[in-house]
Amino acid sequence: MAQEKSQVLSSLPGFVEGQPVMLHLHDNYELLLWYWATMLADGVPVPSAPLSSDPLQRKQYLEGLSKLLDSPICVARAIDASSLQASGSLVVHTVESLVDMTMALSGDKFTTKDRENIEQDSLAMLMLTSGSTGNAKAVCLSHQNILAALSGKASIRQLPSDKPLLNWIGLDHVASLVEVHLQALFLDVDQIHVQAADVVSSPRLFLDLLSIHQVSRSFAPNFFLAKLVSAIRSDNDKEPQHQWNLSNLTDIVSGGEANDMQTCASLAELLASYGAPQNVLTIGFGMTETCAGAIYNTQCPKSDIANGRLFASLGKCMQGIEMRITQDLDEEAGGIVLQEAGKPGNLEVRGAVVFRGYYRNEKDTTEAFTCDGWFRTGDTGIIDSTGILSLVGRVKDIININGIKVGGAELQTSLETAVGSEVLRLVSFASWASHTEQVAIAYVPKQWPMQTEDMVNINDKLTKVCLRLTRSRPLVFALRDELVLPKSSLGKISRAKMRSLLEGGSFADQIKYHQSGMESHRLKHLSLPITEEETRLLEDFASVLGIRPDNIGVDTPFYDFGITSIDVVRLKRKVDQRLSIDIPIVMLMNSPTVRTLALALDHFGSAYISPPQNGASLAKEYDPVVKFRLAGSKTPLWCIHPGVGEVLIFVGLARHMVDDDRPIFALRARGFDAGQPPFKSIAETVGTYKAAVLKHQPCGPYALAGYSYGGMLAFEIAKSLEKEEGASVQFLASFNLPPNIKTRMRHLNFNVCLLHLSYFLGLVTEEYADLNEEQFREVPDAMAQLMVVADRSRMVELNLNENKLAHWAEITFGLQNMAQEYEPRGKVKGMDVFHAIPLKAAAKSREDWLDNHLRKWGDFSVTEPRFHRVGGAHYTMIGPDHVASFADTLKGALRARGL
Repeated sequence: MAQEKSQVLSSLPGFVEGQPVMLHLHDNYELLLWYWATMLADGVPVPSAPLSSDPLQRKQYLEGLSKLLDSPICVARAIDASSLQASGSLVVHTVESLVDMTMALSGDKFTTKDRENIEQDSLAMLMLTSGSTGNAKAVCLSHQNILAALSGKASIRQLPSDKPLLNWIGLDHVASLVEVHLQALFLDVDQIHVQAADVVSSPRLFLDLLSIHQVSRSFAPNFFLAKLVSAIRSDNDKEPQHQWNLSNLTDIVSGGEANDMQTCASLAELLASYGAPQNVLTIGFGMTETCAGAIYNTQCPKSDIANGRLFASLGKCMQGIEMRITQDLDEEAGGIVLQEAGKPGNLEVRGAVVFRGYYRNEKDTTEAFTCDGWFRTGDTGIIDSTGILSLVGRVKDIININGIKVGGAELQTSLETAVGSEVLRLVSFASWASHTEQVAIAYVPKQWPMQTEDMVNINDKLTKVCLRLTRSRPLVFALRDELVLPKSSLGKISRAKMRSLLEGGSFADQIKYHQSGMESHRLKHLSLPITEEETRLLEDFASVLGIRPDNIGVDTPFYDFGITSIDVVRLKRKVDQRLSIDIPIVMLMNSPTVRTLALALDHFGSAYISPPQNGASLAKEYDPVVKFRLAGSKTPLWCIHPGVGEVLIFVGLARHMVDDDRPIFALRARGFDAGQPPFKSIAETVGTYKAAVLKHQPCGPYALAGYSYGGMLAFEIAKSLEKEEGASVQFLASFNLPPNIKTRMRHLNFNVCLLHLSYFLGLVTEEYADLNEEQFREVPDAMAQLMVVADRSRMVELNLNENKLAHWAEITFGLQNMAQEYEPRGKVKGMDVFHAIPLKAAAKSREDWLDNHLRKWGDFSVTEPRFHRVGGAHYTMIGPDHVASFADTLKGALRARGL
């Protein structure tokens, strides 16, 4: 197949042998296919990372890349073509069009080229290193570099000759491409590739894959290993220990960030309990410029524990590379000065695996190498008397937070822009916290002591920037003056020294001062309870949120504290148990403060149908609207429930949209609360929802988004608003639902709806749901069978019993049943389609799902739909592991529609 596609590539106008071909492909199989097609056509493959969701950043990046690669041919999926062509001068050819050309060309016209005379020093591929913003740099890797790297890596561990290698990292990363794909070819063993989103969202899947496929080697960064240890320990506390067979596992390489010894030791113990060797974890150091890992520690954790290290050492060089530590250039000494063993300095390397330069970038190439030909890694390290390397700092301006890398300069600039002249000096840097890095921000205010209001204002601005760029909350503190800042003679602040001072406790008093000021302000502006019920509710809120009662006021929305959907359910259960009533969950979501909830409970006699008796439900006249966020100057976003009818799934999404200055509402199905009959038809549902939207937002433009089943309802509401009301629907989104759904709806009887609802709620695993769907369809007592395997602790957490679950399943089945004859008709002005990994019963692959199902929205939209790739699977794409990135994509899509 690669040979046929190489013929197509070489026939394209503008193709020149030896010139770059950019491969902007997210599917690993597809990227590898076109990678080898490019190689066979004597082009130079350039794997491309996913683009930034920010239009300006994306434009700048593509313009720089186009200039660097001289307007190269780019192979991409049709879904990505418009964003690639909108910026720069890339010559984009879609996979779909190239496939058509492949079929049109006769295979017998292809002639295999003589590849015996390829010069080993010639360019094999380019790997991009700049990330998603700024000017791209491309590392030139030759055939000699790669072959030397493969030979060196093979010498580190003796792997079984018949066991596969596993990769779950995108192939735009040098580690996955060289250390797994090419290494497997070099060793003549099989290789397995899976999507990163699947593994990160479910860490135990990593061990499943290692065990099922008898994998001998894989790669995983430290943040994931820490997550894996935590997840397995949590699982083992809830159920009998799973029996994985890891006896064939020889090597898990970890690199890309520092490895803390607590995680290393815990992982070694965990893997050994399933048959892996004690030293299965190999700590590696390498860069794109060294063909990935080139220095390895194969004695972790034993040797590092014995030497009392807090972080794993990096070991020794493999074949094909040398390392040295030098002092900073001493002009008076007249050149490079080697550092003594055991003392820190600049880490430099050279050898057959080290690249020779950056593509068409003489300036950076010259700066990257010393006068005697050693490559400057940009890291500071120590080589001890036994030749073991340890890193002690990072010269390179990159901060790595749970695998999310952000340029230090980019973060610094964004922070300085946010606070402007409100501070005299500001420095951001990385510090270590809880198995991974944390951003720390120190600033010097314009006056000391600070006004508390100024402190809070600056803290809030800096925190918002950091959350946006790194998706993590920073440690912020103020310094009295600039004298404590470690500065050079030129006034440059040393981030490495700031980190050392912080971790050494030098800023403890300043941090305490800042935190005291923040707490004082919070307490001063808290509204205190004025009734006994407000006091009790405040205690309930604080208990569920894990904060002190005196840190929350009666007017503080619990959404401000990062509450999750499970927290909402826990809060409901706590109040229910204390008051011996059954609060409708919608009342709690619409009353997100102590005071509003107390008022809702106090006035149930007039607001609800009847006063509650013990255990009675506070049934209210049905209102489908749930108000997640009322404040905001932008167009409100209306989120429509999935097929399970509930809207708790949107809690996390609303929380991650808090910086978007936008009201957020959700529409909840009828039937959950007492006295409320479920909907009988789609027309009734759409009419009810449209009336509710118009009541709360009389004028457009409108922004509607439906999750799964809700995508169909959103489509129908949008049509009605546009045609019957003459309103403008400026944004209409479907979260992973195609227009044609009746076949799937007919497949779902009550039993299957119960099974899928249970999986959606986390009562059973995805594996159980997939394997048992057909059998479950016909069982006479589905609930009894489900209760045998259901996670009872999860049911308690969700405040569910068999009757409540059965009632919920009836609502779900009723919604699905309404759509058994649904035929989409008419058109809306535009669509945005967010696509995740589909249900296995819906499509055989993500590509099949996108091409043969979701793209059919084009038949029902006046303009071409816009497609957005998101992480996770159908039921997890806005779950805890993916909601932050999903929210970023959603905000970008809204901005692109002028909202």
